[in-house]
Amino acid sequence: MRVIIGKNNGFCFGVKRAIENAFSLQGEKRFVLGEIIHNEDVNDKLKTTGVEVVQSAQDDKIKSGDTVLIRTHGEPKETYDLLNAKKVNVVDCTCPYVKEIHSIVEKRHKDGYTIAIIGNKNHPEIIGINGWCDNSAFICENEQDLEAISADKLCIVVQTTFSEEKFDRIIKNFSRNKVKTVDIFKTICYTTTKRQKEADIISRRCDAVLVLGGRNSNNTNKLFEICRLNCDNTYRIISPKDFDYDKIKKFNKVGIVMGASTPDEQYQEVMSYMANVTEEIITTETVETETAKVAAETENVTVTATPTETAEEPVVAEQPAAAAKSEMEEAFDKIKPTKDLRIGQIVKAKISSATDAGLTLSVNNAKVDNFELPKEELLTENYNKEDYKDKIGEVIRVMVIGKKPLKFSEKKMEGVLKEEAEIEEIRSGKIFEAQITGTNKGGLTGKFGSYDIFVPSSQIRLGFVKDLEKYVGKSLRLKAEKVESRGARRQIVGSQRVILEAEKAERDAIRAEKEAEFFANVQEGDVVLGTPVRFAAFGAFINVNGFDCLAHISDLSWTGCKECSDILELGKEYEFKILKIDEENKKVSVGYKQLQPKPWDSVLERYAVGDVITGKVVRIVSFGAFVEVEKGIDGLVHVSQISNEWLENPVTALQVGQEVTVKILDINVEKEKMTLSIKALLPEVEKPVKDDEKTKGKKGGKNEETEDGPELHEWKDDVSGGVSIADILQNSDK
Repeated sequence: MRVIIGKNNGFCFGVKRAIENAFSLQGEKRFVLGEIIHNEDVNDKLKTTGVEVVQSAQDDKIKSGDTVLIRTHGEPKETYDLLNAKKVNVVDCTCPYVKEIHSIVEKRHKDGYTIAIIGNKNHPEIIGINGWCDNSAFICENEQDLEAISADKLCIVVQTTFSEEKFDRIIKNFSRNKVKTVDIFKTICYTTTKRQKEADIISRRCDAVLVLGGRNSNNTNKLFEICRLNCDNTYRIISPKDFDYDKIKKFNKVGIVMGASTPDEQYQEVMSYMANVTEEIITTETVETETAKVAAETENVTVTATPTETAEEPVVAEQPAAAAKSEMEEAFDKIKPTKDLRIGQIVKAKISSATDAGLTLSVNNAKVDNFELPKEELLTENYNKEDYKDKIGEVIRVMVIGKKPLKFSEKKMEGVLKEEAEIEEIRSGKIFEAQITGTNKGGLTGKFGSYDIFVPSSQIRLGFVKDLEKYVGKSLRLKAEKVESRGARRQIVGSQRVILEAEKAERDAIRAEKEAEFFANVQEGDVVLGTPVRFAAFGAFINVNGFDCLAHISDLSWTGCKECSDILELGKEYEFKILKIDEENKKVSVGYKQLQPKPWDSVLERYAVGDVITGKVVRIVSFGAFVEVEKGIDGLVHVSQISNEWLENPVTALQVGQEVTVKILDINVEKEKMTLSIKALLPEVEKPVKDDEKTKGKKGGKNEETEDGPELHEWKDDVSGGVSIADILQNSDK
């Protein structure tokens, strides 16, 4: 199976920025106005960090000093006013393209224009835009809605994620009979346009298409509509794990399309469910070639005209929405003669003519005309000079890319403006990534766009870096310590150390908080649930409510063990008893065996005095031998109970490891002692007695007479020491 995906799948720049900011919000109470993006998984993960979603700035939960994030969709002007009045910390992540629409609408509304917004009336972006013209805008979802508007001056903007094809159709069919002046701003995000073109191509190429995105994602729904028009086997996927992948096994080519609020992890998750696949990425060149075959592009151009009092037809001005002005753009109105122009400068120029090779331009205050703007340097993907017949006189922004002769580029101008916008974010503290390309005596060097990167040795990591070369070719996360962009010098001095220090401080704070909570809720003797996380020769480390406790190996089993793994399994949950707490040194000892029954507790259920059992000799000492009755229970065979003969040393009769049969003479559960005898099971040895002593008894070595004659008192052996046969014979002689 071949899987085909677009180059512009997944998070767009604005969404990525908003999510990064949301997950790094600081403060005790943190809020987001509405879901950060239309993706359930991302929203669920964000909630676990303590960030709370509220639907309005009027929510009573928001207090002075709290942190509130405004998502990419933007908010009405009154929201900003309310948040400022509450004195909260505002993190504004409104998409730059949406912010530009706010500016357009606010300015045109003040100038007396009626505002029309093309898009989904219930979408938060539309609601936000409408709030910048006192909620007076007409929300239009089709040609009929737009046609119903009557106004002297009309300003038309469009939702950034709206279908480009549908917008072009609405504008084309707009008769303009009821208005005198119309300003049309095609404010569809360029990323949205690219996604829709890629979706169109993929769905035409493939046998089946999977469209990934949140349930409420407007741009994902648009992509689904585009794909469904071209491919009958188009499936909408909210959660990758819930989709039945058997549906697509029979297809040779499957396309995957992702909305702007879909994380890359979901694409990887989908791929993990599909076996034996080959991945193919739609390139920009493919999009340009195949789009040209499908339909002619509607250009995003600027046409300016001045209305007159006698004009019967409305005056139309179609203009692209621009990102917020950078420092470079502020100089547009102060252009010097061409001899003072420098390569890299952005200027305003007027279109003089259109040829097969491109456009010719005239620059303000220049003494010569007809400067070249090659078609390859236009933002237009498919150049056609006929499309520019009505654009002569339009003022556009371009960058100087050559001086002899003077040449301009619209593409490079757009790239620089984007870079400058990103540099401003970096200047404000945004974390960015840069590739390290080399070293010098002071640290590491690299590139970020047109900017040189320098990372001092002391700012690479928390500790000392001895070998700088190992970082070459690697990507570092950096935070700008200094940004220089004056003249030809464009450099960022960055630090990875400050990021690592901040992350460590955050981890330490979280750990300290967890430790304090842990020690406040445990005491010696408590029984707790814990999970073994790692083993050592001396014991096991047990995670109890996020805190690592030590279970010494001697506290794992009553019968002892050589390895912790003999008793416990990593990752499995067990009950442990808190044995000792040392809060000052942050140490806690726990035991596992203390909650398990001791072998001696039930010994009387299995053994009784007089029982004959088999055991193994495990230890020999001078006074006897210890026999293992079962694991954890040993019994003593005193030297006097090993044999009928006198033994000076037990080793003459027994050896370690030998199996023996013994008789239980005594069991003392309290002292955990068992007395055993081998001799008790041996045949009795007949004691020699003299003829003249047969009828006499002895006691203390003296004969005793009774009425019936002399009485014989038998000498009994003591199990603890006993009397030898030699002693008996010696006493009998006396």
